[in-house]
Amino acid sequence: MSYKIVIPSTLLMTGLLLCVSTSYGTQEYAKKEKKSCTTCHGKIVADKTEMTKNLNDTGTCYKDNEHSLAKCAVPKK
Repeated sequence: MSYKIVIPSTLLMTGLLLCVSTSYGTQEYAKKEKKSCTTCHGKIVADKTEMTKNLNDTGTCYKDNEHSLAKCAVPKK
């Protein structure tokens, strides 16, 4: 094998893995806020990437305010 390709590729992949993180809500957020998932999401789907796409106004506010509902308008149900 050519170490001229393997070493830089390994360093690049390691850097990407360390720097990239997922940023979507979890059930822990719902438990922490004592709200249902539909407080922040338009609908519940099994695919987590699809859940990130269906944030409502409250969910977007929650994400933008360091995962806190303190500054967000929570709709009454």
